[in-house]
Amino acid sequence: MADEQSKQQAIADFSRNRDQLISISSQKQQYLMQSATLKMSLDELEKTSEKKVFKAVGNILVSVTTDDAKKELADQKETVDLRIKTLQKQEDATIQKLNKLKSDIEGQGQSDETQKPASKSKK
Repeated sequence: MADEQSKQQAIADFSRNRDQLISISSQKQQYLMQSATLKMSLDELEKTSEKKVFKAVGNILVSVTTDDAKKELADQKETVDLRIKTLQKQEDATIQKLNKLKSDIEGQGQSDETQKPASKSKK
């Protein structure tokens, strides 16, 4: 009975961790897209010879120097990339936890089968 409860608990833990992994992966994808967009913006700013560019602030466009825009975008990209690294570490840790829970669940299932007597009746 205790083995069955621990198996059910492990299955519940597995399910929670799987949901957490999906959430982490989704967040990471969003940040990866944001990082790519920031990189494209930085690349375009590197190509321009303009001294001033426009930056969207709410519903208006504000003129800023190209250097200030580059610095702001580079800072934003650095922050996003740091968040991606953090999410990657969380994702890796969750995957390891899921693999351990999976092997625990499978191990319990096998030990349940070995404890049951083999009852094959011949007719």
